[in-house]
Amino acid sequence: MTMELTDDQLKVAETELKRYLPRSQQMYGFVVLRNRVASHRLQIVVDKWPKFSVMICKPPRGQENNPFRVIFFFATDEVILEETIKKTSVIDWTRQFGLGINLSHLEILKKVASEKNVPCKKISVCHMMRLEDVSKLPSIDSSRISLSSLDESHIGLVNDTWKFGKYEGAVGMIRSMISKFPSCCVLGADGRPVSWILTYDSCAMGMLYTVPEHRGKGYAKVLISSMAKRHHALGHPVYCFIEEENTASYRLFTNLGFIEDPSYREAWFEFNEY
Repeated sequence: MTMELTDDQLKVAETELKRYLPRSQQMYGFVVLRNRVASHRLQIVVDKWPKFSVMICKPPRGQENNPFRVIFFFATDEVILEETIKKTSVIDWTRQFGLGINLSHLEILKKVASEKNVPCKKISVCHMMRLEDVSKLPSIDSSRISLSSLDESHIGLVNDTWKFGKYEGAVGMIRSMISKFPSCCVLGADGRPVSWILTYDSCAMGMLYTVPEHRGKGYAKVLISSMAKRHHALGHPVYCFIEEENTASYRLFTNLGFIEDPSYREAWFEFNEY
């Protein structure tokens, strides 16, 4: 029988997940923010405690039907993983939902979805890039750049430029990210953001964007460096996901010292798309 972890158990889980880095990176990031942001009420569920083999991150209660509230899991035992995700108490296979997985578990996911007769659509496959030593970030002169954090007045701007911004639930997700987690932006002469980066609820940096007329000025490097240092100072992991086809971003992060495990890929899927 699965169980939801208490606040005290989540502190223990954070330490335990560090043993499995980098494979546990995303789940570790969820738990880190869950332990530090009081309003961040994700459900973290395990197959057993304290010697868990499967850990699942589920949306906050009442937000299960939000397509941007994706289910994620980390597993050390594939047999137990298969048994766990088959349970309707863990995943309601009758509704529309998103799920993020390590691609090494893809065959199990396909098998269970087939048994449940549930249609599955791949959304994206990503590199996971980590910065292990913030002190090795290249020196970047940002003295002539006006840096700030995003606020809720910028939600529409971020949503309009995000590739998934047209979908229902995107605005609420961006609002949550801006209000709860670190963000950084470059302000133009009129005081409006012209380049920005946010933090997902998994603690991964993302949604990096620069408006076209301000590209080529080095703003992305400044933002990544600033956010990396901020996350490090807060005791957060410093990492991001980059879609496989986004070679420009992959090159940018690599040049700033981010590395990846070539055997690891994270993928996002949607089930029961209507």
